[in-house]
Amino acid sequence: MWQDLRQASREFVETLGAVTRFFLRLLAETPAALLRFGLVWQQLYRLGAHSLLIIGISAVFVGMVLALQGYHILNQFGATESLGVMVAMTLVRELGPVLTAILFAGRSGTSLASEIGLMRATDQLSGMEMMAVDPVKRVVMPRFLAGVIAMPFLAAIFSALGIFGGYVVGVGLLGVDAGPFWSQMNNAVQVGTDVMSGIWKSVAFGIAASLIAVYEGYNAPPTAEGVSRATTRAIVITAVAVLAINFLITAMIVGD
Repeated sequence: MWQDLRQASREFVETLGAVTRFFLRLLAETPAALLRFGLVWQQLYRLGAHSLLIIGISAVFVGMVLALQGYHILNQFGATESLGVMVAMTLVRELGPVLTAILFAGRSGTSLASEIGLMRATDQLSGMEMMAVDPVKRVVMPRFLAGVIAMPFLAAIFSALGIFGGYVVGVGLLGVDAGPFWSQMNNAVQVGTDVMSGIWKSVAFGIAASLIAVYEGYNAPPTAEGVSRATTRAIVITAVAVLAINFLITAMIVGD
């Protein structure tokens, strides 16, 4: 048992070191990649626009559920006018960035890992190296940057549509007054703290989700089974990483 635990710990440290070196290499290549923004733009459209449907539908339903649950809780204290505040704060500070990152990992992260892994399995990456084309610069960097850039915009759209879903249920179905719903939300949600908290979280989640996806794809064994495992690992590790990062950032914010 102790031998297995020691072996697992050593593999974890080695993997963490490899991911860190890969991330530092991507950071070093970022300025040059931004100068070739056309490649990033193509991936930004592919990753961001193609994720809008699942992000939008999920956001509306999450907002509707929040309104239903929040109304029955607030009604016990005669504070249903605060429903808008509860829905907005929950989405902007926590659920918006977290659920967007997990949905992004399921929709776009798996796509990135499988696509790059398939390029590895079919020797496309090796072919680039033979032609003196760096696959990290040509293939990995545009996809990594596009994921980092897309995440804050997708999280903002998620929060906005979630608030809309909460409005439909709270005001339209449960009879909460629309005036207090919007006015209390406008007074309570602070741009400098609440909104910026959500933005910083979504940026951190975007880096984590994109890095894990491209790393797993780039280092996938060149077989069908290897690509499949890399895709599964990408979404599982991303989900755990997002929850852990969310805890750390929230602890730092609350600590302030």
